[in-house]
Amino acid sequence: MHIYSKIYQFAASAGAFEGYVYKKKDPEELGDMNALSGWIDNIVGAYKHLPDEAIELFQDSCDRTLGRAILSLIPVLGEDHDFISKLKSIIKGSIPASPDDFKKQKWFQN
Repeated sequence: MHIYSKIYQFAASAGAFEGYVYKKKDPEELGDMNALSGWIDNIVGAYKHLPDEAIELFQDSCDRTLGRAILSLIPVLGEDHDFISKLKSIIKGSIPASPDDFKKQKWFQN
């Protein structure tokens, strides 16, 4: 599979995950925890199979996207939950202040 396809699939999965967990209030809203665990494992696994030079180019965006997901999950699952630890393992910089922090301008916007 071409590297661009791998990057796209990783980013699409991470973005969909962020949207799925956004503003959930309790664990029941998260649905099947086994499926959620698989989703997280796939995100982390895909990240770890990308070349370092590609990751360097999008790490900041990854930190923001998955950081918002983490901030949505912490009130529901707790800071020490395994899901949080797995996601934090691929965060290298800072995360947003809240799950609502979408202030960073996209490259294609003026």
